[in-house]
Amino acid sequence: MNKETEDFLKNQAKEIRKMTIEEIGTLGTGHIGGAMSIVDLLALLYFHRMKVDPKNPRWEERDQLIVSKGHSGPAVYATLALKGYFPKDWLTTLNKGGTSLPSHCDRNKTPGIDMTTGSLGQGFSAAIGIALGLKMDKKSSNVYTIIGDGESNEGQIWEGALFAAFQKLPNLIAFTDHNKQQLDGFTKDILDMGSIAAKWESFGWFTQEVDGHDIAALDAAVEKALAEREKPSMIVMHTIKGKGCNFAEGIEKNHSMAFDMEKAKAAIAALG
Repeated sequence: MNKETEDFLKNQAKEIRKMTIEEIGTLGTGHIGGAMSIVDLLALLYFHRMKVDPKNPRWEERDQLIVSKGHSGPAVYATLALKGYFPKDWLTTLNKGGTSLPSHCDRNKTPGIDMTTGSLGQGFSAAIGIALGLKMDKKSSNVYTIIGDGESNEGQIWEGALFAAFQKLPNLIAFTDHNKQQLDGFTKDILDMGSIAAKWESFGWFTQEVDGHDIAALDAAVEKALAEREKPSMIVMHTIKGKGCNFAEGIEKNHSMAFDMEKAKAAIAALG
């Protein structure tokens, strides 16, 4: 990745962060922590890597993103709005009556959402099924999916991991948002997973670890994953929950937070 592209993507990520903070601030409460930790990846995928068409969200040849940790929807919505899937003013309707942007991702309501998710573990299974279907149909499209490290407590994740490796799905590239926190606290205190990367490797996946806020490093990892033609890929992203939101970043109780627009505007200003 050249510096011009990297700088462009960094700017897109900053804009997504600002839009996400304002979006949740308008509502007054929401999943700020896990939304902010995946923003750099969303910028990379939608503005550099994924083959998509905002004017035709159901284009059959598109790449698909399944955000299994569906509570990160606000960041996904901000990304889709910035990409042009729908007007930016939709963001002010987040999780309100009659909205097209519910708290968790819903493919029946939001243009650009490829799978309804939120019941943790289930989105990952859907991504595997979609990837298998594309392989059977000899389609060249790829399926990207994002799971959480807290979500990785779910047995369904590991059933899917075994199945995808057995089916040899090189068109499936998964990311673990390893921000080391979940709803009730730090992952090491709730159910210590040890080395997540070692687990995925032992399950037969091509596995990499990367700084999830380093866009160039993330892109290099995606490039290697795309070159792997025998196995599904897992990229374990070391991230900070709440990244870029000065009142949420790194604190323990940031899974979902209540805050007003005054606090949101101060956080947006701090981003520059």
